[in-house]
Amino acid sequence: MIGFLLTGHGEFAPGLASALELVAGKQEAFKVVPFDVEKAAEYPELLHTEIEQLREETDAVLVFVDLLGGTPFNQAMINTQSISDVNVVTGTNLPMLIETLFTRNSDASATLDSLTECALAAGQNGVVTRKLGAVASDEDDE
Repeated sequence: MIGFLLTGHGEFAPGLASALELVAGKQEAFKVVPFDVEKAAEYPELLHTEIEQLREETDAVLVFVDLLGGTPFNQAMINTQSISDVNVVTGTNLPMLIETLFTRNSDASATLDSLTECALAAGQNGVVTRKLGAVASDEDDE
C-alpha cells in the first residue's frame, strides 16, 4: 500500500483531512502534519519523522502539500533526498485527495507513480467553473 501524508500551512491539512473523513471515512496509512509558524523550528524534524515512519509501514509515500515553494513543500522535497520512494504533489485540493484515495483503496496494484499521476489529473479536473442558466419567472410560464 502507498502511504499518504497531508501537510500545509496552518489549519489547511487538518481542515482538509476533516472534510475528507466526512466524505470518505477514516483512512488507513494516512497522516496529517500541519505547519504551525509558532513551531516552525520543530517542523522539519516532525515532518521527517512522520514521513520516515509512514515509509517503514508502506511501500512508498505520497506527500500532499498546499503551496509550491512554501515551507511544507520545501521540507517535503528535502525528505525525498534521504527517504526512498517518496513523491510530493502540490496544489492539493479535496477532489484530488478523494480520487487518489479511492484509486489507492480499489487498486492493489497502484504504484507511487500511478497514484501521483492520478492526483495531478484529479486535482486539475476538480478545478472548474459552472454557470446556471437564467431562472424562468412565473410570467414566462403564461
